[in-house]
Amino acid sequence: MKKHLISLVTIMTLNSLQAQQPLTPEKLWQLHRVSAVGLSQDTQYVLLSVSTPNMAENTFSKEYYKLAVKGGVPIPISEEEVERATAKYNPIKKESLVKLIHKEVKVDPVLGKDFYPDLEKSSGRLYSSLDHRHWDTWNEGKYNHVFIEDPNGKQGDLMEGQSLYCPQMPFGGAEDYIWSPDGEKVLYVTKAKVGTEYVLSTNTDIYEYDLNTMKTRNLTEGMMGYDTNPQYSKEGVLAWLSMAHDGNESDKNDLYILKDGKRINLTAQWDNTVFSYRWSNDGKQIYLIAPTQGTEQLFVVDVYGKDTTPKQLTKGIYDVGSIVGQSGNLLVVMRNDMNRAGEVYTINLKERKKGFLSLTQLSHFNDEAYKNIATCPIKERIIKTTDGKDMHAWVIYPPNFDPNKKYPTLLYCQGGPQSIVSQFYSFRWNFQLMASQGYIVIAPNRRGLPGFGVEWNAQISGDWGGQPMRDYLSAIDDIAKEPYVDKDRLGAVGASYGGYSIYYLAGIHQKRFKSFIAHCGVFNLQSMYGTTEELFFNNHEIGGPYWEKDNAIAQKSYKEFNPIEKINNWDTPILIIHGGKDYRVPEEQGFQAFTAAQLRGIKSKLLYFPDENHWVLQPQNALLWQRTFFGWLKETLK
Repeated sequence: MKKHLISLVTIMTLNSLQAQQPLTPEKLWQLHRVSAVGLSQDTQYVLLSVSTPNMAENTFSKEYYKLAVKGGVPIPISEEEVERATAKYNPIKKESLVKLIHKEVKVDPVLGKDFYPDLEKSSGRLYSSLDHRHWDTWNEGKYNHVFIEDPNGKQGDLMEGQSLYCPQMPFGGAEDYIWSPDGEKVLYVTKAKVGTEYVLSTNTDIYEYDLNTMKTRNLTEGMMGYDTNPQYSKEGVLAWLSMAHDGNESDKNDLYILKDGKRINLTAQWDNTVFSYRWSNDGKQIYLIAPTQGTEQLFVVDVYGKDTTPKQLTKGIYDVGSIVGQSGNLLVVMRNDMNRAGEVYTINLKERKKGFLSLTQLSHFNDEAYKNIATCPIKERIIKTTDGKDMHAWVIYPPNFDPNKKYPTLLYCQGGPQSIVSQFYSFRWNFQLMASQGYIVIAPNRRGLPGFGVEWNAQISGDWGGQPMRDYLSAIDDIAKEPYVDKDRLGAVGASYGGYSIYYLAGIHQKRFKSFIAHCGVFNLQSMYGTTEELFFNNHEIGGPYWEKDNAIAQKSYKEFNPIEKINNWDTPILIIHGGKDYRVPEEQGFQAFTAAQLRGIKSKLLYFPDENHWVLQPQNALLWQRTFFGWLKETLK
């Protein structure tokens, strides 16, 4: 009997090992992508959008569901039902079905045919100022505008004739415009600048359009940075997010309210930044998402208390990605970690006095898939930097990690440059996928990343090739001390500023690394300044234009911190990836790096996507990206 029992346990163990296999690119691209659209009008259901890659068709299918907040089976619904449930109807006259929408309108002449109607087939565009292209789109004289639409489809443009965007490009959405509680006014976010001034500034404001007087006023006049995400409380108090300085897209994001005509900064004394927020149903508190110690967590602000410092409500090795809404005592949120894509969870607010709040999984669209996918051990690591600071890092280990073996190890370089290395789940830069191919990954929250104080976050600006690079080298040197790290098989990978980091490290690493991968990285800061679109970014991060010879910060960036100036030190194989529709870090950056590597006789490859932007969005292109990525590592980290 004992013998049979041992055999049964052995069989069960083998079956378990066979069932859970390492994540592959193909498996990753079979997962559902869950997004919570919002709550139903009665707040009893969460409305979901679920996208699934279709590799054969090179596209995505999308389905919609409603799921009871208290649990149950997802109920399929139509896209039209979701649109009706989330439409921005006038709050006082909902039965009138008058609502807010946005759509693109033609304002400025740009195309050849706009100037010469007889040249209908001409392809030329004529510009007299900058803002000629943005992110991945050429400006054809069209702008997003906010409209009021009645039940008969009649529409009124609240921004008629203005060369302004609302929602903001390229990432703004319906959160950029709202009704006032009395239904008599519309608030919208826009940057009231055009052309060259537009690309030099981050100064968005919140404007109020009065339907009775048809006049518009600026509610955040004199606030010079980003002012975004206006929301009213149940009591009619306006809140919004605000950055103080024009030109800094990664400034501290403070939470403001407008009470009795007075602007109040609720987070003025808080040494952190706000990612997103939502009023509580009773209007007395504001829940917010903020970075902390390599994660994104839920906090609460007691708006009318003596102390408005946000208090942390959740804690764990996961990210609370967004706040969907509140249904009674349940807060509905999105949650993910490095081993799990995002799903919907609930938080019972009644537990607040018992310490940190727990999360309960509500949606389960990927549970079956993950039953067959092995998880990767994830550990925090504190690293001493060259200037004596403690730096947080995540270390991701292969499934079934054996400390008695030696593993090739990858240094992950984050982009942004001010984007936290949190418990995010990416469908391209996926740490679980990297580790599942047999690599240890170290991902440091180097200088310039949020969640470790405002000063730490700001220290990268004007110092791209300085302390942040030393932080990266400290991270790889620290993990390389471990006996399970194969010091002869170290690689470094990254995108955007992370791609810049790869190009720069290639010139200073002193034989540490055996392989590099750079995606959409900045190689030549001077040509980058001349071809990128949002120039406020370069002015703040690099210091200004290259022709300002008396600008010490800029000149140091263009000379000492410019990867192209280190090209004579390159001696390591490098894979270079770039998209043709990337206008933030234009394609010539990748081309210049590849040309230099080839002419210097360095083993190198170029993966070019003419129809992708700063990211890789099409399923087959994404799979090609990952196969090339891991093929290169296998080839160069032998």
